[in-house]
Amino acid sequence: MGLFNDRTKKDGKTGVPAWFMRQAGRYHSHYQGIKKDSDFMSMCKTPDLAIEVTMGPIRDFDFDASILFSDLLFPLEQLGMGLKYAPGPILDLKIQTKDDLKKLSVTAPANEFYEFQKKACLGLRTELPKEKTLLGFVGAPWTLYSYAVEGGHSGNLTSSKLGLHDGRWEGFCDILIPELVANMEEQAKGNIDAICLFDTAAGELDVFDYTQFILPKLRKVTKEFKQKYPNIPIIYYSKHTHVQYFREIQDDNISVLGIDWRMDLPSTLKEFSKDYMIQGNFDPSHLHLPWNLLEGKLNDFFERVQSADVDMSRWIMGLGHGVLQHTPEDNVRNTIKLIHDRFLY
Repeated sequence: MGLFNDRTKKDGKTGVPAWFMRQAGRYHSHYQGIKKDSDFMSMCKTPDLAIEVTMGPIRDFDFDASILFSDLLFPLEQLGMGLKYAPGPILDLKIQTKDDLKKLSVTAPANEFYEFQKKACLGLRTELPKEKTLLGFVGAPWTLYSYAVEGGHSGNLTSSKLGLHDGRWEGFCDILIPELVANMEEQAKGNIDAICLFDTAAGELDVFDYTQFILPKLRKVTKEFKQKYPNIPIIYYSKHTHVQYFREIQDDNISVLGIDWRMDLPSTLKEFSKDYMIQGNFDPSHLHLPWNLLEGKLNDFFERVQSADVDMSRWIMGLGHGVLQHTPEDNVRNTIKLIHDRFLY
């Protein structure tokens, strides 16, 4: 089945589709088998490798969507900040002062720099069963900015927050957003069905700064992309946010809100499903439980949603964040099978 209008029918009922962030990753033996003969950057930038990594969990676990295997930091490399992995990301430059923005410059035309992503998407469109949804993704402006300033996206992000007031945020977005939209457009040329904007640093801000500084830039990105690709849905995921953040988003260009496990899924569906589909939000740590306990958690999870009198057609099953390293593969396999067999409405 797909994520949107082509859901599978079974026993006279409709199935809830599922995909997981980081479904192609370190927990998966298929990924590890490729990684032992390669490195992360090569796996992302070699289309044949990116396709094979992306297809692994589709073949093995039967997810309803595949998401391009890549990384959200490539726009920073495109702006001349350097990027390597050892094993985590390391940038050659950090935006510590407003003058550091002068060091940024676009290294190549977007259609050349992101060609590896477009080629991977085109290849995936050929490889994927036609009923599966193909997702592209990029980082949202605030999360990319946090990496550019701090080298990461967690912690207090004090320097990043100060940059909201000293010109670094505004100046960085002036440079980033045209390139970020161009990155999205190159993936769109690869025939993706939808594109994700991941904002994993969003919840480090209070809701007032998020509303005043972040949302205008987010809306600029979504508006400019949808002007060229009006039929490609945008999925926006923010981590550590809560209901007040969602009330402030008010973006008609976003089709799906991804929520983490801190949010109550039934009440989120009740309040927001008229405006957005909702994706989430099972706690990824629960996938480490023994299967008998995990099975009970999943059944209870579905029962809470099903009994809440919500529009189930507006829900995409997913995790509150990505699949964690060391997650047992059989738990992922059994989870997707259970969803397909029992998450029916």
